[in-house]
Amino acid sequence: MNNRLETFVKDNRKSFDIMEPSADLWAKIEQGLDARTKKKPVKLYLWMSAAAAIVVVFGLVWLYAGRLQNKDLEIADVSASYAKKEVHFAGLITEKRDSLAIFASANPELYKKFTADLRKLDEDYERLKAELPTSPNQTFVVKAMVKNREIQLQLLKQQLLIINQVDDYKRVNQI
Repeated sequence: MNNRLETFVKDNRKSFDIMEPSADLWAKIEQGLDARTKKKPVKLYLWMSAAAAIVVVFGLVWLYAGRLQNKDLEIADVSASYAKKEVHFAGLITEKRDSLAIFASANPELYKKFTADLRKLDEDYERLKAELPTSPNQTFVVKAMVKNREIQLQLLKQQLLIINQVDDYKRVNQI
């Protein structure tokens, strides 16, 4: 088959040579190629711009949603002076609870009653803490939280005093 094609081309070569393309044909082809290459970057640029805008919008939504979910408002954000008091009371409460835990083995029933009272106050404190971000009067809630810590400290002091009195009574009656 190759042979027949070659002979056909050789025999009819003169008729093929007569038909030459016009001079402006190459210019038209170049313009068409230039138009195609210019259009692609514009489309790519638009797609990349749209993708970048979508990424930025999703990023902002994610940050905003994250802030809404992280509603942990601290006392220091509302009042620095109350924050100092709360930290002071929290430290003393921890110290007193440790002291109370030492006496737990000697008076387990009394210790259970004391921890139940403290647990109730802790629950109230956590409820106040949860209310703080949404409260219209945050200063009032912060005052209540600090007062709760102060009451916890007073309760622990009373409980330690009672335990010391019980221990003293046991020592005196053993003699």
